[in-house]
Amino acid sequence: MQATGQAITHDIVIVGGGLVGASLGCALAPLIERFGWKVAIIEAAPLPVASLDEGWQPSFDARASAIAEGSAQRFRQLGVWDAMQAEATPIKRIHISERGRLGATRLNACELGVEALGHVIPNAWMGRVLHQRLNTLPLEWHCPAKVESITPTPQGHDLSLSDGSRLHGALTVLADGGRSGLKEQLGIASRRDSYQQTALIAHVGVSQPHQGIAYERFTRAGPIALLPLPGQSMELIWTHDSGEEQARLALSDGEFLAQLQAAFGDRVGRFTQVGQRHSYPLTLITAQEPVRPGLAVLGNAAHALHPVAGQGFNLALRGVMDLVDALEEGEWAKRPLGDMATLQAFERRRARDRANVIRFSDGLIRLFGLSFPLLPHARAAGLIGLNMVGPLRKGLARRAMGLER
Repeated sequence: MQATGQAITHDIVIVGGGLVGASLGCALAPLIERFGWKVAIIEAAPLPVASLDEGWQPSFDARASAIAEGSAQRFRQLGVWDAMQAEATPIKRIHISERGRLGATRLNACELGVEALGHVIPNAWMGRVLHQRLNTLPLEWHCPAKVESITPTPQGHDLSLSDGSRLHGALTVLADGGRSGLKEQLGIASRRDSYQQTALIAHVGVSQPHQGIAYERFTRAGPIALLPLPGQSMELIWTHDSGEEQARLALSDGEFLAQLQAAFGDRVGRFTQVGQRHSYPLTLITAQEPVRPGLAVLGNAAHALHPVAGQGFNLALRGVMDLVDALEEGEWAKRPLGDMATLQAFERRRARDRANVIRFSDGLIRLFGLSFPLLPHARAAGLIGLNMVGPLRKGLARRAMGLER
């Protein structure tokens, strides 16, 4: 802890040590070594101290994320993929269908010449691997600590922390998920478009091997996604109209599994077990000013998406890598960190990718949420057609894998 007094100057201050902030810290490693940058990370929640060598026993309820193949390649660049892969379940195929309608689209890793379309990894394991890497870097940690105030200056931002520290960052990166209220302190508005939906998330057991298949099943009540996990278990993301999830959260395990079976069907056999159920409201959130002089906004603080296409963290990781590339280019051009020309170059890279992903995920929800006469038949025909037309299907798969923007 730094004593209260004059602010300690850093080149980069990262607010948030979760998956996005930790990924940024790891991605900065070569530039810290090359340019001698002084970097601080501020994290509000205490982080567990555990080495990768210690026993790893993920609970049945542990949250997991779908990591696209493009993100796996980026983790390889960061030097953490070998450790990540130890607890990763590969997605070999993706099956997209609409309940009660003929037609489906199937994406296959073999057809695209890759070992996996993506991987499902427990969030806790990803965090553990990233923080193990961060522990080898010359970073300054403030954890647990909250940013109590942030003030723009001509040379960056001054931050006052709950641990009594005062920091100055030439570049401050908000990667705190948008929960801290710092965007609001700075007057950065966000556009919020509620889907009037809530996601119910749980781990479920299935009666037959899932064979590495991920499912996206559109139903009248909302999409149901199932992601493969080790053994005969899968992560469930079940979308409900807001308010309707409460009844399912209150059901007994047996009643819940029966209703899930009726809604999803028997493509994965029988649902045999359910872990703890969690829910959260779904809103499309986009920060109106993702960059300002001396400031960049990343991850859910910049954009929160519907989980239907599983693109949220993958989009954020591409933002991390693009920011690091822009900062390196700015350094070679002898521009100061936080220079607006550098940050605008970064934002130009992000704008198209972000717009494409939002258009894709938002479009799926709007399309399958409509019930005009004959539209369901058109959707079914579209799924059949997409499955038959190789180039279109491959293009969709490569975009889903984060290999094309």
